[in-house]
Amino acid sequence: MIVAGLEMAELKPGFGAEIHNVDLAKSTERTLDSVVEVFNLHGAVLLRDQNLSPDDLVRFMARFNEPEDHTIKQFTMAGHPKIYLLSNKVVDGKPIGAHNDGIGWHTDYSYKEAPVMCTMLYAVEVPPEGSDTLIADLCAAYDELPPERKRLFDSLMLHHSYQYFMETREFGRKKLTQELIDENPDVVHPLVRVHPRNGRRALWVSTGTVREVVGMPNPEGLKLLDDIVAFATQERFVYRHKWRVGDVLVWDNRCTLHTGTLFDDKKHTRLMYRLWAKGEKPMDTASARAQGVPAPV
Repeated sequence: MIVAGLEMAELKPGFGAEIHNVDLAKSTERTLDSVVEVFNLHGAVLLRDQNLSPDDLVRFMARFNEPEDHTIKQFTMAGHPKIYLLSNKVVDGKPIGAHNDGIGWHTDYSYKEAPVMCTMLYAVEVPPEGSDTLIADLCAAYDELPPERKRLFDSLMLHHSYQYFMETREFGRKKLTQELIDENPDVVHPLVRVHPRNGRRALWVSTGTVREVVGMPNPEGLKLLDDIVAFATQERFVYRHKWRVGDVLVWDNRCTLHTGTLFDDKKHTRLMYRLWAKGEKPMDTASARAQGVPAPV
């Protein structure tokens, strides 16, 4: 299959694209922009067998949008603050990266007024088993809802909180400094998000950061959220990525959920580089109609 001049194949039926025969380190900006075009159409792009320097990664991320900063600076790469290290490796008695970061279905930076557009992971060291990344297609999940559920969910808003997330999460629970609380105030986002490029509707749920469905008492509200996540992450909506060294995987946080999976961290090591691109404030269905963003037929 040829799209935007690139040879590609779907990651799973109806979602994502693996792009073949592109060397990102040597590609022109025109080729990189074609990769971004495929990303906007398909929700995720995979390119294997890459050999990229930190500068190459930042250059590629910048074709999507301006690279985003990281809330926690501890594990950003020296000299390259836009690159965040995910790893269980310990050097000189100190961890070099965040371990078990990203376990649990979520979308990155959902606690921000303008969540990140996309997430990029580059595989440097990969365990022989485990540490898969799962990506759920939230547009496909929304499309399968009956009309009455679509109408209900179109009207609902979610209260996201970084403080709530950090103080209740399963791995690495911690109390925030007042500075981090001030830098990350609570926000409200729509449950159904409209993609600004293609008009598709997505069940834009997330676990961890959501402390309530606005106007719905807990535990009823969080139970509804759990039910929606369970629906949207059924196997038929999910792509499972098994990592190889040199993989670059980029997914669209505006229309997906993702989670990492565990591995035997006593036997194996993992090192991934993560980058983000800046995004925009989520658009709800009413705003999309007012702005003339058409719903896909």
